[in-house]
Amino acid sequence: MKRIAFVLVAMVAAWSAAVRADETCMSPYMPKITGQEDWVYVWTLGVDGVGDGSDKLVTIGANPKDAATYGKVVSSVSVGGRHEAHHAGFSEDRRHLWAGGEAGQIYQIDASGAVKSMTTLGGFNAGIAFSPLDHALYVCNTKLGLFRVDADGGHALFAAEADGHKMVCPNYPVFDRHGRLYVSDSGKWKQDNGFLLRFDERGSGQVIGGPFGYANGLALSADERWLFMVESDTDRVYRFALTSDCPLGPGEVYADSVGRLPDGLALDEAGNLYVACYASDEIWRISPSGEKTLLAWDYHAILLSRPTNLAWGGANLDVLYVANLGRDTITRASLPGVRGQRLAHQY
Repeated sequence: MKRIAFVLVAMVAAWSAAVRADETCMSPYMPKITGQEDWVYVWTLGVDGVGDGSDKLVTIGANPKDAATYGKVVSSVSVGGRHEAHHAGFSEDRRHLWAGGEAGQIYQIDASGAVKSMTTLGGFNAGIAFSPLDHALYVCNTKLGLFRVDADGGHALFAAEADGHKMVCPNYPVFDRHGRLYVSDSGKWKQDNGFLLRFDERGSGQVIGGPFGYANGLALSADERWLFMVESDTDRVYRFALTSDCPLGPGEVYADSVGRLPDGLALDEAGNLYVACYASDEIWRISPSGEKTLLAWDYHAILLSRPTNLAWGGANLDVLYVANLGRDTITRASLPGVRGQRLAHQY
């Protein structure tokens, strides 16, 4: 069984020919990058007795052609509190970085590093996704429901129920290229009240599957014929057929005994499914034939520390970004020869 270890050395990664990795707060949801990046944005956590004790958005020069800024901190802006942004994503024009805080905050950061608090939703912000239709940010708020957030910070509750089913714990959203939004409603742990929901662009929803155990991460195949779903409390990944005749066709156990508490999913362009396992600090890769490979594991829980969600970025979509809830960081790993599958808003 092939294993790839993540190693952290200060702010620079040690790497082999197989993989290189470092720890950063770059977005795990950003669109495809082309060309040289100028800046890296890092969210740092506040500590009592250090400065004002607040979280900060730090901007670091990333372009080696600019000797004056390369590898140097060019900006550090306090956000005036401790909010631990767990997820972030760039707008379509990539002029602003958006981040969600654990108390429901939505921040917008411009190219100069200035931080603006756009709004506060309340509750806890879980998964986010950009719509391929209106390019707005859709946020799963585990307490209140699904929110739509515009570029100016204006927001509205998009949905709190689907066809009479009130969402218990909306967790992860994924759009198809027609703008239909699939959402996992996790329910409560070990109570077998998780469901799969689907919403149209107006916020009208229906329950398309369930009850399940703790329904969690979702992923759509490139041809949008298959929907993958994690059931966290059984360590399983399911696969459901999607047809024109039925919003959710027959399902099957796609993989069993996938680490401990599998959480988030991502696909590469070859159809391999990557699974972040929260309780075992692992990433597993499942081939289209069903073969499981332990891709990464962090014994010390430094770079992989309660990993939740995954997404692909980099100029060639060959960098895997992993969100770590245990350290409130994003880890990235370069996987030579592997390219990620684009999301609906990246076409």
